[in-house]
Formats: sequence, C-alpha cells, structure tokens
Amino acid sequence: MAQDPPPESPIGGGHSSKPGNVVHPVDVEAVEPPTTAARAPSVVGQIKHFKKWKPWLTLSFVLVNVVSFAVTMYVNDCPKNSVSCVAGFLGRFSFQPMKENPLLGPSSSTLEKMGALDVSKVVHRHQGWRLITCIWLHAGVLHLLANMLSLLVIGIRLEQEFGFVRIGLLYLISGFGGSLLSALFIQSSISVGASGALFGLLGGMLSELITNWTMYVNKVAALLTLVVIIVINLAVGILPHVDNFAHIGGFLSGFLLGFLFLIKPQFGWVRQKYAPPGHTTNSAKPKFKTYQCILWIVSLILLTVGFTFGLVLLLHGYDANDHCSWCHYLSCVPTSRWKCGASLSSACLTRWVIS
Repeated sequence: MAQDPPPESPIGGGHSSKPGNVVHPVDVEAVEPPTTAARAPSVVGQIKHFKKWKPWLTLSFVLVNVVSFAVTMYVNDCPKNSVSCVAGFLGRFSFQPMKENPLLGPSSSTLEKMGALDVSKVVHRHQGWRLITCIWLHAGVLHLLANMLSLLVIGIRLEQEFGFVRIGLLYLISGFGGSLLSALFIQSSISVGASGALFGLLGGMLSELITNWTMYVNKVAALLTLVVIIVINLAVGILPHVDNFAHIGGFLSGFLLGFLFLIKPQFGWVRQKYAPPGHTTNSAKPKFKTYQCILWIVSLILLTVGFTFGLVLLLHGYDANDHCSWCHYLSCVPTSRWKCGASLSSACLTRWVIS
C-alpha cells in the first residue's frame, strides 16, 4: 500500500519559500524588483499562474470508494450466505468469517459480482470494463482504510499543485495500467484495489521531480527520499495475496504519465508572459526546456505502444508467466512462513488478491 511521503517529498507547497520546497518565479525574481505600480500586474500574474487548487476530486474519489465498499457489503449479505459472521450486529453489512476474509470484508464471489478483475471474463466474455471497476473495489475495511489514507495524503498534495484534470487522468490511467499488467500475470485469482492508481501517483511524483529538475532545491535529497518510499511500498508486494503486478504496472504508467501531465514551464517564460506592456527582454524564452520536450515525446510513444501491445496480448488470452519463469517472484516470494499460489489451502484467500 502506498505510504505518506515525508515533508521533504518533491511535491511541496506551491508558494512556500521554506527550504526543500519548489521555488517559484516570484521567489527568485532575476530582474530587479518592481519599483512602480505599472509593474504590479506582472507579479500578480505570476502568483496566479502558480495558484493552489482546491483538492475536491481527491475527496470525491475517497467518497466513491467508501460508498462502493458499503454497497458491496450490502450485496454480500453475510447472514444470508454464511454462519458465524464477524460483527453480526451490523446485519447484512456484517463481515465474512475471519478464516475466509481476515481483512473484514465480503466474499470473493461478491467481489466478482461487483466487478473485480477476472481475466477469464475479460477475455472470454468481453468484460473489459473490469479493468477499471476493480480499482474502485476493496477486499475489506483494513484494505480500504490503508488505500484511502494514502490517497488523501498523496492525492491532495498533487491536486493542489497541478489541478483536478491532470491528477484525475493520472489516477485513472495508472489504475488501468496496473490492471492491465496484473491481468497478464495473475490469471487464477480475482484482483481488487486502488493501489495500482496510488502507485501511479507515486510514479508521477518521481517523473515530475525529474522533468522539473532545475526548479528544485535539495534535489538529491528529495530524489532519494522518494525512491526509498517507492522501494518500501513495492517490497510489501512480495507478501502473499498482494497483487504487486498491479503496483508495478500502475507505477510505470504513472511514471510515464508524469512526463506528459506534470511538466512545468520555465521561470523565464512565466516572467516573460506576465511582463507589463512595453517591457522588453534580452531574448525570448521557450516555454519548456529541450530535455522536457524529449521526455514528453518518448513517454507518449512508450505509453501508446505499451497499452496497445498489452491489450492485444490480453484479449488473445496471453499468459505472461508462460514466457517468464521467474516473474511470479515479483508478486510473491515463498518463505518458511508462507507459500505462494495454489499451494495454499482452498479455505484461505486463494480466490482473490489485493492491490
């Protein structure tokens, strides 16, 4: 599950001048400060250019996930289908027995009915919509809480900085990318969870730091901090019943999408854009640096090819494990304390994995 990046994360307050945060043009004005009222509109324009957005979309995503879980529990109706339900006083909202679902949630059959990722139905029944619906479902209360707390912490910071359109697209497309890679490797279980989309946000933070590298102070510290957070979260994915392929697919998608959606213009271009009438500059500044444009083009090509190729393989029933004998270790590493895959007892959680 994605965790809260520490304060030194590269996504900082939009107008703060504290060390470690983004330094905006208003803070590092290269030309001499305005001395007349005629130049005031220039400063005001630069401030508006870097305004903070209200993070209403992130809060809406959390609400949708919570409502979706409540509806799933209502449909599950444990007392009607099982004995010894957990928290029976909740009636039809009570949870499946702990030996069936220790995360305090519904049965696997209910999750499948509600839209969990089931590769056989995607391929043979043309239910491709499951690649999207699965990211709005959760296997239990604990699963839901972990993902929603991460979404609030990471999503709010990003949405304040870049707005709801770019972060909404980053979240949804990354979730789809995570589902796509998961479907190519995990075909014997159903998968649910928003972690693929959350890892997309982390991947976007990393690429945003890279593509806007010249705008940051303490660059190396911010990069190392973010990399450590990502590695720790990916390491959690080697535990049983955790869909690390969704994490990896979401992260790679978000990393490439960050170069497309989270690119920022140069300071000089912003100053030039909001310069007062009659103000002249020595030379016109391009909006983006050359390396930013190269990363944008390369990322667009890789995303287009990757999604197209992956969908073609999936719809033709391709099982990536047949061509990669070691790849399953990316999602589960067997130890003396647990085993992976079908060797688990059928009474345990063999029918679903979480992301």
